[in-house]
Amino acid sequence: MTVAINPAEVEFSAIRAQGPGGQNVNKVSCAVHVRFDIAASSLPPAIKARLLEMRDGRITQGGVVVLKAQQSRSLEQNKEDALRRLQALVDLAAEVPVVRRPTRPTRGSQRRRLDEKTRSGQVKALRGKVSE
Repeated sequence: MTVAINPAEVEFSAIRAQGPGGQNVNKVSCAVHVRFDIAASSLPPAIKARLLEMRDGRITQGGVVVLKAQQSRSLEQNKEDALRRLQALVDLAAEVPVVRRPTRPTRGSQRRRLDEKTRSGQVKALRGKVSE
C-alpha cells in the first residue's frame, strides 16, 4: 500500500551544505532541511501511528520528521532526494507487520535436540585424562 505525501505539507528550508566544496559551499545555499509534521498531515491514522512508534532518529519527540539532503550541488535535486527519502520512510510505515503466532516445538524436534545433547555429552566424556 503506497500513500503519496502531499508536497504542500512538507516544509523546505535551504541551508548551506557541509563538507568540502571550495568557495561554492560558502556562497550557495543548496542543501535542504525538510520538516514533515506527522500529526498535522493527511496520512491515514494507522500509518501516522506506525510512524510515531518507529524508533528512528529522524523523528523528533514532537512527531516531526526532519531530513537533511546535501548530496547534490543543485537545490532542486536535493529537494527531490529528500522527498524520495521521506516517501520511503512513509512506505516503510505503511507496511502492516505480520502478527507472529507463537508455536510450540514438535515432539520430534524435542527428541532430536535431546539425542544430540546426549551424543555431545558422550563425546565430551571421552575427552578426560587417559589413565593407564
